[in-house]
Amino acid sequence: MAISGRFVVLVLLGLVPVLLVPGWGTVFLVAGCLLALAAVDLVLAGSLRNVRVVRRDPGNVTLQGTADSVLTVRNDGRRRLRGTVRDAWQPSAGAQNPVQDINVPAGEGRRTSVRLQPARRGDLKAPHVTVRSYGPLLLAARQRTIDCPGVLRVLPPFHSRRHLPSKLRKLRELDGKAAVQIRGAGTEFDSLRDYVRGDDVRSIDWRATARRSAVVVRTWRPERDRRVVMVLDTSRTSAARIDDEPRLDTGMEAALLLGVLAERGGDRVDFLAFDRRTRARAGSAGQGNLLGQLVQAMAPLEAELIELDWSAIPGQVRAVSAHRSLVVLLTSLEGGAPEEGLIPTAVQLARQHVVVVAAVRDPQLGTMLRERDSATGVFRAAAAERALLQRAAVTAELRHHGVEVVDAEPQELPPQLADMYIRLKAAGRL
Repeated sequence: MAISGRFVVLVLLGLVPVLLVPGWGTVFLVAGCLLALAAVDLVLAGSLRNVRVVRRDPGNVTLQGTADSVLTVRNDGRRRLRGTVRDAWQPSAGAQNPVQDINVPAGEGRRTSVRLQPARRGDLKAPHVTVRSYGPLLLAARQRTIDCPGVLRVLPPFHSRRHLPSKLRKLRELDGKAAVQIRGAGTEFDSLRDYVRGDDVRSIDWRATARRSAVVVRTWRPERDRRVVMVLDTSRTSAARIDDEPRLDTGMEAALLLGVLAERGGDRVDFLAFDRRTRARAGSAGQGNLLGQLVQAMAPLEAELIELDWSAIPGQVRAVSAHRSLVVLLTSLEGGAPEEGLIPTAVQLARQHVVVVAAVRDPQLGTMLRERDSATGVFRAAAAERALLQRAAVTAELRHHGVEVVDAEPQELPPQLADMYIRLKAAGRL
C-alpha cells in the first residue's frame, strides 16, 4: 500500500477541526473519515495480481550516448489500471524519467519508454519494475514489485577515433612509397623492376633477367599479415584515476585505435585483458568486425584490486602467437617494483617479439613541478620530480634491452602509440 500527496493534504486539512474543536472525539472522527476514504479508494483500485510487464532491452550504447528502455504494461484484470510505473535502473544508468503515469483499460496494454543516459561503462542493470494502482480518489494505491530484469551494455566511447583518418593516411603513404630493399626474414616479395645504379646485386632475379634480356631486380616490402598482440593490465594499478578517467579506460582507448589501425594495415590483431587470469579476449581471426569485438570485450571490464601476475604473461602471449609478433603491454610504469615484474617480463618477451610498453602519465605531475609558490608547493614539486625521474629510469632500462616505451598523458597516449606502430612498420621491424 502507498499513499499519495492528496492524502497528505487531507490530513493537513483534518487538523483544522481538531484545532477548532479540541478533544479526542474530534481526533477519532477525523481519523476515521480519512481512513475510510483511503480504504474505499484502495478497494476500488485496479488489482495488480493480473498485471504483466514485458521489457524490451535497450541493447548497447556508447558511453555518453542515449538509449530507450521500453516497458509494456499488460492489464489482464477486470478494472482499469490508473497509476504509475517505476523502472528501477541503477543510478549510473542515468534514467531521465524512471517514473511514468499509466492508464491501462482492462484487457489492454500500454507502452512506456524510459530515456537512459549512462554515466559509466559496463553492464548496467534494472532488476525489477514497481507498479502502483490508485483508486478513483487518488488517495491510496496498491503497490507491487514485478521481477523484470533488464541489462544495458555501455561500450567504450572510442574518443580516439578522431585520430584514425590521419594515421591511416600515414599508413597508406608508407605502403605507397617505393618498395623497400630489404633482405631476410620479415619481408615479402612486392614486384620486379629494371636494375638501376646503386641497387643491391643480391636482389637481381636471374631468371627474369634471362627472359627479358635486361637486368631485373626484385623489390621487397615489409611483411604484412603480422601478429599484433595487445595485453591490457586490469590489476589494481589500472583503477587509478588520471585526468578524471581511470587508467584502464585510457588503455582501452589506446588499444582500440591501435587495433583498428593494425587491422587496416593488414595485420592480425589479438587483444587480452589480464591480471591473474584472462578477463577478456578478442581478435581479428574471429568472426565479425574487429572493432565490434573489441568494444564488446572491453565493456564489462573493471579494475581488479589484485596484483598483476607478470610471470604468466609470456605464456599468455605464447598461447596467442608462437611466431614473432608486436606485443604491446598497456600497463603502468610505477606500479609495484618494475625491477621484479615489468622489466624482466618485457626483456623475456623481447627475445622473440617486438615489445612496446605503453603507459599513461599523470599531467598533474607537470602542474606540480611548476607550482612552487609556497613551502607545500615546493614539497609537491619535489615529489613530482622524483616520480618523473623514476619513470625515466624505468624507461631507460627498458630501452636498453630493446623494448620500446610510449609514456604519454591520457589524451596523447592513443595517437603516440599509433605513431610508434607506424614507425616500426616503416623500419621493417614488423
